[in-house]
Amino acid sequence: MKKILIGLGTALLVLAAVVLVRTAQYTAPAPTAEKIRARDIDARSVAEHLSAAIGFQTVSAQLQQQPTQQQFEAFIAWLAETYPQVHATMAPQRLGTDPDHRYSLLFTWRGQRDDLQPILLSAHYDVVPVIPGTDDQWQHPPYSGAIDDTHIWGRGSLDDKSAVIALMEAASQLLKEGFQPQRTVYISLTNDEEIGGNHGTAAVVKKLEQDGVRPAWTLDEGSFLLRGFIPGIDGDVASINVAEKGYMTVDLVAHGKGGHSSMPPRQTAVDTLAEALVKLQQSPIPGGLDGVGGQMFDAIAPHMPFGKRLLFANRWLFGGLIEKALKGSPSTAAMLHTTIAPTMLHASVKENVLPIEAVATINLRVHPRDTIDGVAEYLKNTIGDDRVDLVVRQSDPASRVSSTDAAGFKALASATRATYGPVIVAPGLTVAATDSHRYEKVADNSYRFNPMVVSREDIHGFHGTNERISIENMVKATNFYSQLIESGSAE
Repeated sequence: MKKILIGLGTALLVLAAVVLVRTAQYTAPAPTAEKIRARDIDARSVAEHLSAAIGFQTVSAQLQQQPTQQQFEAFIAWLAETYPQVHATMAPQRLGTDPDHRYSLLFTWRGQRDDLQPILLSAHYDVVPVIPGTDDQWQHPPYSGAIDDTHIWGRGSLDDKSAVIALMEAASQLLKEGFQPQRTVYISLTNDEEIGGNHGTAAVVKKLEQDGVRPAWTLDEGSFLLRGFIPGIDGDVASINVAEKGYMTVDLVAHGKGGHSSMPPRQTAVDTLAEALVKLQQSPIPGGLDGVGGQMFDAIAPHMPFGKRLLFANRWLFGGLIEKALKGSPSTAAMLHTTIAPTMLHASVKENVLPIEAVATINLRVHPRDTIDGVAEYLKNTIGDDRVDLVVRQSDPASRVSSTDAAGFKALASATRATYGPVIVAPGLTVAATDSHRYEKVADNSYRFNPMVVSREDIHGFHGTNERISIENMVKATNFYSQLIESGSAE
């Protein structure tokens, strides 16, 4: 027994030594020596331009209505009037798959070297509607573009007119400086991201295909510099997303016998459907801290306090514990696996009528490791009930994962640090849907990142009330895009 105890003690000491040595070696690299380069940007002018842009009610969900179409036309005219040098130099093409709704703009800034692959920077100027009846909950009217001492307020200020205006400001700044890119720079301003990009973004991609254009990389919206989102990290984290989840909507249709509610059977269609939903809730689609999620935490974890760093440095030992903790938060859990969210229910036509069918609509965001067919098969097998049919209503697979070693990712990291200093830069995964996945059809790599700082306080404005962005963010974003175009379009 004594020998056994000694052996166990020795093994534990060796294990502890291995854990501590690995933790000691698992440290953050020295901050990248990127000199902060700040251009002289007129903050008031940039704020006023975004304010004016917010005033146009470019609600893509209402694009079939003539007054809304007039708003889109007015915005395009205002853009040309406000940025005349950009329009004169880059001669934007108006695009759209619907001949009557050509509201997306593709600017072409010709490079001096035709042998170099171009790059493409994109943003969308359409917005989601303001929730009916909530106008009085806004601190400032949603389309006022109000400017106070620190912020610009209104629908689209974060999503995504801020990026549109920052791109235009950056291009104007560079043109005033006499800058000429080595490689061609495309700037895509699209009009229908909020409804899927089926006309605007799709038309941009089609145009590039027709012209035989293959960008080395593209940049569109996706994530931000995150402040206060990651426990143990005091500084900002620039999450440059290298992939986005797929989108899948399915109906679960449970069948039963109808009749009068006064004489219900032991189990109705609603009961059968409820059992199916409980099974899915109790058996989430497997995932884990690998792939993009693993890459992200490998970049962030070395900056954490010792206790958390010890866990991540020894994932071979504590992987299960880490994943359990991450699954406790919806935001981090979404990084690990395909999510399942029941969102709509429908059964009887009247309260005293037993339904023949009960239907639950489920929205899934598909992780890059999973396929649409694989997810559908998992749902069927988990439910395991012949009385429940599964109908796939919509499905778009996850994007491919772009490289963190490619020039595009490095250019983004460099421009971020040149603007914000030695922040943590990490690859990430866009857990919601954007239309930037369309660009991967024509580009080698596609990245998703908005160069603005957002906090938990800001996040509630996305598609909600009191959307706003700081004036400082707009100045920084303009500086970022200037740096990115300058360095990203070089040889």
